Amino acid sequence: MINKIDTVLYTGKTHTTGGRDGESRSSDGRLQIKLSPPGSSGSGTNPEQLLAAGWSACFIGAMGKAAAALKVTLPTNLAVDAEVDLGKTEDAFFLQARLNVSLPGLDPAVARTVVDDAHLRCPYSKALSGNIDITINLV
Repeated sequence: MINKIDTVLYTGKTHTTGGRDGESRSSDGRLQIKLSPPGSSGSGTNPEQLLAAGWSACFIGAMGKAAAALKVTLPTNLAVDAEVDLGKTEDAFFLQARLNVSLPGLDPAVARTVVDDAHLRCPYSKALSGNIDITINLV
């Protein structure tokens, strides 16, 4: 089932040329990056790193919403380390991912509740869940 948006809050727009050996820039000029294939000696980033950065940032926001709903204060030094793997099975390419979430000082059971709720709230998690293998670790 595809969820339909009632109200668009923001549209990120980019123009990309050259694929994994190219460059991408946003319509507002705030983002301009060179792209390089993963593991290459190129000077650019790659789509897997960009997904990891976007998802981890969004997930932190979703943890804030989850914590507020639970009336829990998140630690100021929280962090999410995202790992996005590009892999291959026979002739097909796939992604898999891990979010390693650090919520220092928070009771582990409360932290797990926050993380599980955030995973249900985060738009990136919603888009990826059921489509790629995802592991969320508390570290």
